Amino acid sequence: MNSSSILDDPELQAIAARLASTDAEVRRIAVMDLGDLADEANTPLLVEALRDDIPAVRAAAALALETMENQAAVEGLAQALDDPDAQVREAAAHSLAELKEPASAAWLLPHAGAGPARVRAAVLRALRELRVPASAGPALAVLQEPRAAEDTADAVALRREAIGVLGYLKHTPALPALAGLAVSDPVDDVRRAAVGALAFSARDTGARAALETALRDASWQVREEAATALGKLQQPAAATALLVALDDAYWQVRLRAARSLGRLRSTESVTPLLAALGHSISNLRKEAALALGEIGDATALPALELAADDPDPEVRKSARLAIVQIGTAHGA
Repeated sequence: MNSSSILDDPELQAIAARLASTDAEVRRIAVMDLGDLADEANTPLLVEALRDDIPAVRAAAALALETMENQAAVEGLAQALDDPDAQVREAAAHSLAELKEPASAAWLLPHAGAGPARVRAAVLRALRELRVPASAGPALAVLQEPRAAEDTADAVALRREAIGVLGYLKHTPALPALAGLAVSDPVDDVRRAAVGALAFSARDTGARAALETALRDASWQVREEAATALGKLQQPAAATALLVALDDAYWQVRLRAARSLGRLRSTESVTPLLAALGHSISNLRKEAALALGEIGDATALPALELAADDPDPEVRKSARLAIVQIGTAHGA
């Protein structure tokens, strides 16, 4: 903003005077007031505040920039991602994640391919929401980089955010890398993210093989995600592995397997799903009923009619819906 603009506006004159105060708290509140004006013309003043000596002032400036979608704001926030203070870094990452205009990606992309891992991770998180195809390149490059012998938290976050970008974009060239991470990454959260990202690969048998392997993962959360993703693939051949998952030690995995078997219309799963209708966990009984309704096999009707009197109202509702679905499928 030029000085003439400030001189024309008494409110801005007062804020500018407070921005020059020797009292950090006065400067912080001035920055917040400036952000409340939500005027992109004030971007230069807020970017300047990102260089304040006091972290609290810099953090306030980063938050105030969340509504400013212009090159100066985005590049200032990207640089603030490497601020020595964690509060400032978090504020900058938050504001970048609020970007809505795909055009902002052009200012973010240069920061995605090089620099500290925490900066690149935050940039990729912002790019993920923008869903710009150009972000696939730097995201895939992250997955192809050699990993250090021991992961840092920032390195793990970087891989996870790169996976998120590729999954959102449904980037087919990334499937081999995602499949590899799904079965071999040493970090549970990364394997789980990769498993979830594979769900878009409907016709890819390599992805299905990786997901079936993930159903045997040591982490039940990874197995749970794999059971969900296999249903989304809509590959009937996945039913065999999902039937095994119906006996998983964790009911959460069984629940997702039941849901996916319903999506696959797997008639071979009717008997084990009928058994699941008697499980002590009501959520699993509910999913089994819904799956049986989707499959539409009339042999399930007697058990579903019993389930229609289940003590749990959600199970009763699901069983009654399944009965209607089966009746409709058979012209009743």
